Amino acid sequence: MNCNVPTDICFSFEGFCARGGKTDEHRDGWGIAFFEDLGCRLFLDDNPSISSPIAELVKKYPIKSRNVIAHIRKATQGEVGLENCHPFQRELWGNYWVFAHNGNLENFEPNLIGPYQPVGATDSEKAFCLLLQILRENFPNSKPSLEKLRQVLQTIMDIFSSYGIFNCLLSNGEYLFVYCTTQLHYLVRQAPFAAAHLVDEDITVDFQALTSQEDRVAIIATIPLTDNESWTAIAPGKLLVFQDGIPILSET
Repeated sequence: MNCNVPTDICFSFEGFCARGGKTDEHRDGWGIAFFEDLGCRLFLDDNPSISSPIAELVKKYPIKSRNVIAHIRKATQGEVGLENCHPFQRELWGNYWVFAHNGNLENFEPNLIGPYQPVGATDSEKAFCLLLQILRENFPNSKPSLEKLRQVLQTIMDIFSSYGIFNCLLSNGEYLFVYCTTQLHYLVRQAPFAAAHLVDEDITVDFQALTSQEDRVAIIATIPLTDNESWTAIAPGKLLVFQDGIPILSET
């Protein structure tokens, strides 16, 4: 989720949790990260989200954030374990960066020579470490302009996708970067707001009663979370950059 004002993700989180063992087969752990100013709350569990006590805690704790990354895992590389749960978090240029990946990179053994090393055994964490290593090599002293950053990220992610499926979310709390190789969708909710109904649970929320006219929220998901809203499919090979609830940069 990316939005222009701090917002809770309780409604979408209900559908998200159901996909972790009830309506989908992703039972190998889950995680969620909430950016709050310079801080970041990270919750991880190697239990299925549908039966996770930590998921129940998050449901009852309406944390408000402008950037949220959540992930449910189906293990392809690495055992089921807490160290292999996404999202992963590291520091770069004085900011936390959070990353989650859906897919499988085959024969991916990067040469990691810097400070970023994987703790677990997933291809995803290796990719995140290499991504940060390349960013640090290209911009050693400070964060570059958004356009320069986007160009380098596009190149990196295009290379990663040559190893297999690389759908990913990346955020530093200021922007949300979204890269697609096979399947990702997004939705922008803004005035005039209407009711939304979850695909995975029989739950409907009238956002008009919960929002102001200025609010704007972008939701990104592998498969649409609601069945009565117009979701946009992201084209393969596309890198989108979201800020304040809308995509602001994309490769043409």
